[in-house]
Amino acid sequence: MPFVCLRITRDGVTPEQKAQVIAEFTETLERVLNKRPDLTHIVIEEVDTDNWGYAGVTTTQYRKQLAENPS
Repeated sequence: MPFVCLRITRDGVTPEQKAQVIAEFTETLERVLNKRPDLTHIVIEEVDTDNWGYAGVTTTQYRKQLAENPS
Protein backbone atom coordinates (compact mmCIF):
# COMPACT_ATOMS: atom_id res chain seq x y z
CA MET A 1 0.00 0.00 0.00
CA PRO A 2 1.87 3.11 -1.20
CA PHE A 3 1.50 6.23 0.90
CA VAL A 4 2.70 9.56 -0.46
CA CYS A 5 2.68 12.71 1.65
CA LEU A 6 3.26 15.94 -0.26
CA ARG A 7 3.74 19.20 1.63
CA ILE A 8 3.18 22.47 -0.17
CA THR A 9 2.66 26.04 0.92
CA ARG A 10 -0.94 27.18 1.22
CA ASP A 11 -1.12 29.86 -1.42
CA GLY A 12 -3.68 29.49 -4.13
CA VAL A 13 -3.55 25.86 -5.20
CA THR A 14 -6.96 24.95 -6.61
CA PRO A 15 -8.93 21.77 -5.89
CA GLU A 16 -8.54 20.91 -9.57
CA GLN A 17 -4.75 21.17 -9.35
CA LYS A 18 -4.71 18.97 -6.26
CA ALA A 19 -6.88 16.38 -8.02
CA GLN A 20 -4.47 16.39 -10.96
CA VAL A 21 -1.47 15.88 -8.66
CA ILE A 22 -3.23 12.99 -6.93
CA ALA A 23 -4.13 11.38 -10.25
CA GLU A 24 -0.67 11.77 -11.74
CA PHE A 25 1.17 10.51 -8.63
CA THR A 26 -1.14 7.50 -8.59
CA GLU A 27 -0.58 6.85 -12.30
CA THR A 28 3.19 7.10 -11.86
CA LEU A 29 3.21 4.60 -9.01
CA GLU A 30 1.12 2.21 -11.06
CA ARG A 31 3.24 2.61 -14.21
CA VAL A 32 6.70 2.55 -12.61
CA LEU A 33 6.22 0.32 -9.58
CA ASN A 34 3.13 -1.71 -10.60
CA LYS A 35 1.24 -0.47 -7.53
CA ARG A 36 -2.52 -0.85 -7.50
CA PRO A 37 -4.34 2.50 -7.67
CA ASP A 38 -7.06 1.29 -5.30
CA LEU A 39 -4.41 0.73 -2.62
CA THR A 40 -2.50 3.98 -3.23
CA HIS A 41 -2.93 6.86 -0.79
CA ILE A 42 -1.88 10.42 -1.58
CA VAL A 43 -2.04 13.14 1.09
CA ILE A 44 -1.49 16.80 0.33
CA GLU A 45 -0.62 18.85 3.40
CA GLU A 46 -0.85 22.59 2.98
CA VAL A 47 1.36 24.64 5.27
CA ASP A 48 0.80 28.32 5.92
CA THR A 49 3.73 30.39 4.62
CA ASP A 50 4.28 31.72 8.16
CA ASN A 51 4.96 28.13 9.22
CA TRP A 52 7.42 27.27 6.45
CA GLY A 53 10.89 28.71 6.61
CA TYR A 54 14.22 28.56 4.85
CA ALA A 55 17.26 30.77 4.54
CA GLY A 56 16.61 31.84 8.13
CA VAL A 57 13.20 33.42 7.57
CA THR A 58 9.61 32.39 6.99
CA THR A 59 8.40 31.95 3.44
CA THR A 60 6.14 34.97 3.99
CA GLN A 61 9.15 37.13 4.91
CA TYR A 62 11.28 35.71 2.11
CA ARG A 63 8.65 36.48 -0.53
CA LYS A 64 8.21 39.98 0.89
CA GLN A 65 11.97 40.56 0.63
CA LEU A 66 11.94 39.34 -2.97
CA ALA A 67 9.09 41.71 -3.83
CA GLU A 68 10.90 44.64 -2.24
CA ASN A 69 14.29 43.84 -3.81
CA PRO A 70 13.77 42.11 -7.17
CA SER A 71 17.00 41.07 -8.85
